[in-house]
Amino acid sequence: MKRIFLFLTAALLVASTAFAGKTYVVSVTQIVEHPALDAMRNGVADRLKEKGIDFNYNVHIAQGNMATNTQIVSQIMGEQPDLVLAIATPGAQACAQKIKETPIVFTGVTDPVSAGLVKDIQNSGGTNITGMSDFSPMDKHVALIREIVPAAKTIGIIYNSGEPNSVPNLKALKDEAAKVGMSVEEATIANSSGVYQAAKSLVGRCDVVYIGTDNTVVSAIESAVKVCTDNKLPLVVGDVDSVARGAIAAVAVDYYKMGLQTGDMVARILQGANPGSMPVEFLNDLNLHVNLKAAQAMGVTLPESLVARATKVIE
Repeated sequence: MKRIFLFLTAALLVASTAFAGKTYVVSVTQIVEHPALDAMRNGVADRLKEKGIDFNYNVHIAQGNMATNTQIVSQIMGEQPDLVLAIATPGAQACAQKIKETPIVFTGVTDPVSAGLVKDIQNSGGTNITGMSDFSPMDKHVALIREIVPAAKTIGIIYNSGEPNSVPNLKALKDEAAKVGMSVEEATIANSSGVYQAAKSLVGRCDVVYIGTDNTVVSAIESAVKVCTDNKLPLVVGDVDSVARGAIAAVAVDYYKMGLQTGDMVARILQGANPGSMPVEFLNDLNLHVNLKAAQAMGVTLPESLVARATKVIE
């Protein structure tokens, strides 16, 4: 026991001194502010602090504006960071197009292969970029929808057709819905101000509304919550943070935990690891959050078995 204690103590000392003597510059690009993306950013910072890494966090948020998203890359290049943290697909794509030497770590990217960030999941293609994917377990999302609204035949989805991560999510939703005999009705938006009207357009066209990990929609999810509440239309989502904001339920990754794991990747690269040789990582630990108040407001009684197995219940 004493030997184990001494070993652990030595390991902690190594961790705390491995980065001693240098303050790293980590430039962050984030497409928009909302709890899930903020949780990833905070998770990375907390893990770096936990490891005793001294760093300056230069945070840039595009507020959903694609022109600003591109301009941020130039600002980051001027900062000459040791590493770039790109939160969500648009920022990662913009950085990958212009930054070729500085290591880039992305997180919260749905499909990094189709987004052109890496060659494949196991091989980035020898580039300066790697990171974490949050690809939605759509089979579990559809199963959750059916458990909450067993009689539902049509799923309505709100998404931004210009957001790269939304296209593969839509395809996955259609594929999984078709397997169980359900159809999908679409409502597209160009920016967050369109969420309210998009939600209203789905009233009468579907039995349940689904909002995935589309950052533009999630940033204004309260607008969809209002429409769904006013019309007794159940709202199920693809991220657990949106449940606290008024959706009925979600089974998804914990984005703070994803941030912590991303922080481990960042630390390894700051220690000298080559991002080009690091495979894309996933967080397989899924959480189920349910909101009893939201369910009641939207005319749904949640099964006791669903509530009993929830990771978090909001009353």
